[in-house]
Amino acid sequence: MHPDLTKVLFNEKEIAEAVARLGKQISTDYAGKKILLVSVLKGAFIFMADLLRQIKGDVEIDFMAVASYGVEANSSGVVRIIKDLETQLEDRHVLIVEDILDSGLTLSYLIKNIRSRHPLSLEIVTLLIKEGKQEGRVDCKYVGLVCPDEFVVGYGLDYSERYREIPYIGALNPAVYDDWDGKASLSSE
Repeated sequence: MHPDLTKVLFNEKEIAEAVARLGKQISTDYAGKKILLVSVLKGAFIFMADLLRQIKGDVEIDFMAVASYGVEANSSGVVRIIKDLETQLEDRHVLIVEDILDSGLTLSYLIKNIRSRHPLSLEIVTLLIKEGKQEGRVDCKYVGLVCPDEFVVGYGLDYSERYREIPYIGALNPAVYDDWDGKASLSSE
């Protein structure tokens, strides 16, 4: 286990099983349809790559980068688009791929933004959900794992661009972010 973590929450096998289950469900639900996976960068890129390999069917991908954190370990509630989509969404089946659904503020913003582009359908798949933490109503059709209310890193999730490479998901020791005096660029919700 990484020394900056207090515990492993989801090991590699548990993550792989969740991703395979989600891929199978999405394959069934979208059978015969062309879908566009929209990864929310940077945290969801590893999850989307693994999920893509589990989906059977006609799938395209695109990326969107947003920021909802300032220098704190909690969401600021202010969302900025850093990189927009390159794909036209009109009359497309769109599936937003998120790493973690926490407050739901970022995802609520993305849903409104993407709906304004007139997709044929829009659903959300998230690897992790912090149950009961959502400040607004966010309907997430596909959920991989329920996460405790802890700051998590690994498997693409970061703190200040660190820990993404960890192949499992763990709870970050609060001393790491409580004592940190630099400027964080947190991208995971």
